[in-house]
Amino acid sequence: MNLFEATPNRVAFSIGSIDIMWYGILIACGFALCIYMICKRAPRHELTGDKALNYAIFIAVAGIIGARLYYIIFKLPYYLEDPARMLQLREGGLAIHGGQIAGCIMAIVLGKLWKDNPLNIMDLFFVSIPFGQAIGRWGNYFNGEAHGGPTDLPWGIMVGGEKVHPTFLYESLWCLFMFFLLWYVDNRRKFTGQTFLLYCILYSAERFLVEGLRTDSLMLGPLRQAQVLSAAVIVAALCAYYYLCKRNAAAETLPEPESDADESVSADEDAPAGDGEIFEDDAVGEVGNPHDERTEVSE
Repeated sequence: MNLFEATPNRVAFSIGSIDIMWYGILIACGFALCIYMICKRAPRHELTGDKALNYAIFIAVAGIIGARLYYIIFKLPYYLEDPARMLQLREGGLAIHGGQIAGCIMAIVLGKLWKDNPLNIMDLFFVSIPFGQAIGRWGNYFNGEAHGGPTDLPWGIMVGGEKVHPTFLYESLWCLFMFFLLWYVDNRRKFTGQTFLLYCILYSAERFLVEGLRTDSLMLGPLRQAQVLSAAVIVAALCAYYYLCKRNAAAETLPEPESDADESVSADEDAPAGDGEIFEDDAVGEVGNPHDERTEVSE
């Protein structure tokens, strides 16, 4: 029997008259695990765990607000009929693109304020974000949303008595693959921004393809806005990746400037033997004992 043949119950459990939805639980778990991994990986990006947590709190709040506002903008007539619906997060309605945009803006602003490289911050975050997405997407399954059109495939899910593409599952599996790949890349990154840009390319490519299967896409005129944005992000990220890769390669081929130590060694080789002995004695005296007699004579 197909695991997805039965329509899932949206309510996980109830506390009195308050229903706790699976959607909220899964989104919260995704956020919590993502933040935990960010804090643990922070030293690899020359940040303390505490500072990474400070970033995570602000970026998470900005991401949730951005994801909700983005969704509302493209469904504005519906929400203007009853503005109170705008606060009903338990019903769903978070657009990941809005969260990503708002989160990146917050990372840039905080990076400038706290004297950190924003690209380094985004590298750190976008290693773990796919794992949170992989978990959070299952909230769409329990809400019966973000699915595709009719299908006869064995892994189809039942929504409204009809078997449809589980597009949430496609994205969840892809995000899990991205998580392991980006973790590997980030441990060996060649330049700052590499992990973030790879995320942009890989996620946008998947989203462009899967969005074509969905029946509840947010629209931009006759076009699916997620596909338009994904195509633009792929082009921009590829150009930025190429530029940063070339700049890094050029920096690695530059000859290293001669250090002061090299110059002093050359000068010592040309100096008379007597002077070299005095310099050597002074150095030993200074390192071994600040009050050495040889140091006092030199002074």
